Amino acid sequence: MSAGGGSRLQNRRALLTGAASGIGAAVAKAYLDQGAFCTLVDLAADPSPQAAELLAAFPGRAQYVAGDVRRMGDIDRFITQAEERFGPIDILFNNAGLFDLAPLLESDEAMFDKLFAVNVKGAFFVMQKVLAHMVENRTRGAVINLSSQAGRRGEALVAHYCATKAAMISYTQSAALAMAPHGIRVNAIAPGVIDTPMWKHVDALFAKYENLSLGEKKRQVGEAVPLGYMGAPSDIAGAAVFLASDEASYITAQVLNVDGGNVMS
Repeated sequence: MSAGGGSRLQNRRALLTGAASGIGAAVAKAYLDQGAFCTLVDLAADPSPQAAELLAAFPGRAQYVAGDVRRMGDIDRFITQAEERFGPIDILFNNAGLFDLAPLLESDEAMFDKLFAVNVKGAFFVMQKVLAHMVENRTRGAVINLSSQAGRRGEALVAHYCATKAAMISYTQSAALAMAPHGIRVNAIAPGVIDTPMWKHVDALFAKYENLSLGEKKRQVGEAVPLGYMGAPSDIAGAAVFLASDEASYITAQVLNVDGGNVMS
């Protein structure tokens, strides 16, 4: 699914978290290509090379803001900066997230706290605070939360991550029902295996715990996809444009699988 060029999001104002690379950067580019104004949020003080390229390619329509979704003050600040620069937020791409894994009996409190702090607590309060602004501004906006195929099922080595992504499916459904009277749509995307920079870290963890050579897990999961290969960030970007656009005006409370056929629902 490709976003392509056009004006499907002309003059919409988007806030994107986890936007420095991978899926977040691909979605930011797609939104900008479709005419949106974009505030890119990520942890680093300075924009990544991918984010810097977008700022240079779309002068006046993109800004980068450093922020940590674990900090309530940071969330308030980057929402304020987005609205001061471009106006009320129409679109939230709620993407910031972490991955880790360990055998269930070795999975400790620190891993639990780290993953839930970003993937659930941070994602929920970004969504809640942006929704509050949308309601106040009477914006008939769109929120897209990033879940995962991991949120559809448990995995022996990935208990905490799976649980965080399942939580985002539930929060998406609850928020969609709460916001329907305001004309605000809330949906999620559940990617399958997507070839992003994070996969180097993921592959190394699976190699450690499954006694595999580096690169073997990545090869295995790509070949196991019904379509036969891993997805690209641009595949998620196409779905994210669709869900943010007027083409999806009657779609809310849904989770769109973009996974090459891994999950059938």
